[in-house]
Amino acid sequence: MTSRKKNENLSFEEALNELEQIVEQMEQGELPLDKALQQFERGVELTRLSQNRLRQAEQKVQQLLQQQGQSELVPFSDEPTQ
Repeated sequence: MTSRKKNENLSFEEALNELEQIVEQMEQGELPLDKALQQFERGVELTRLSQNRLRQAEQKVQQLLQQQGQSELVPFSDEPTQ
């Protein structure tokens, strides 16, 4: 199975988990150069996949809001409103 087909089947959460594992491995600094480069390349693929998944989710939310009569997304803020 090619990495492209693997990517198509990954959920956002799965991609994020794999990316976290790659970061941990690379931070340890014990990977041979070839393996580190492979892991870096895979990390870039996972980052792009995650960004696309998030973009798709945002578009879907935007469509749902438009169907409800709201015209735009409101940025999330964890600060209490006054």
